[in-house]
Amino acid sequence: MSSGNSPARSLPLTYAGLVLTPLFWAGNAVVARGTVDSIPPLSMAFWRWVIALAILLPFAWPGIWRHRGVIRQHLGSMLMLATFSVGAFNSLLYVAAVTTTATNIALINATIPIFVSLLAWIILGDRTRPIQALGIGLAIFGILTVVARGDLSVLTGLEAQPGDLIMVAAVFSWGLFSVLLRRQAVPLPGFTFLSTQILLGTLVILPFYLGDLLFFSGGFKLTRETALPLAYFAIFPGILAYSFWNYAVHSIGPSRAAIFIYLTPVFASILAGIFLGESLGLFHIIGGAFILAGLLLATRAGRQVPDYSKLSR
Repeated sequence: MSSGNSPARSLPLTYAGLVLTPLFWAGNAVVARGTVDSIPPLSMAFWRWVIALAILLPFAWPGIWRHRGVIRQHLGSMLMLATFSVGAFNSLLYVAAVTTTATNIALINATIPIFVSLLAWIILGDRTRPIQALGIGLAIFGILTVVARGDLSVLTGLEAQPGDLIMVAAVFSWGLFSVLLRRQAVPLPGFTFLSTQILLGTLVILPFYLGDLLFFSGGFKLTRETALPLAYFAIFPGILAYSFWNYAVHSIGPSRAAIFIYLTPVFASILAGIFLGESLGLFHIIGGAFILAGLLLATRAGRQVPDYSKLSR
């Protein structure tokens, strides 16, 4: 990398990008919640990635072609990784938006580092210190508080909002992707890896999208009101957030960058209050406090924070 005074000059840009990234991720939940009645969830997921792919592919194709041998050799692993990340994560998030709030989506989404730590312990055998286990426990309690809306009978009576449970499945899917990415690392440059994952993930979504289009939702009408959210999904939480996050991770490291993930539910609650009329309940505050405490203990107590720079969310 270049030396001289460029790193110092780039720090304001780095931190600006780190503030914008969780803002764009929060916007992903808020815009999805606000438009899910106009655009079916699977249509959101499919066309988000088609648009992103149309923007990226002209620049990415030379790298994909140059590394086609590596891609062919690791195609099975890459297809599995694409299924859990591009294919499942945002598809489930958009399905969750049908029956839960943007605030809940963002709070549950913020627990991704917890699921990564938990699955790394289960699948990879990573050692978990007692304080990290305590952090995982606190964060899970926070998730249950949000899902139960502060009422234990919601859990005991199996009355949780389907969207909250679907969002937990989405976060689990991303955690599984992150852990498998460590175990089945693919030797590709970051941009080539991202573009190939989007291409494969879009193909994974395609049959589900077609089934939904033909037999269930019937799709949507392309108007200014539906085109703008799709463009937002592709460009802001997709391409721009990935670019900002990747730049920041390389500039200041994943551990320092990861702190900014905690801004996502803050931004989401503000945006959801302004644009969707959502209000914070006491259970959001209590659950969010437990989630934040758990995240701080689990991710700052000796284990390196996972590097999320491989793929945008």
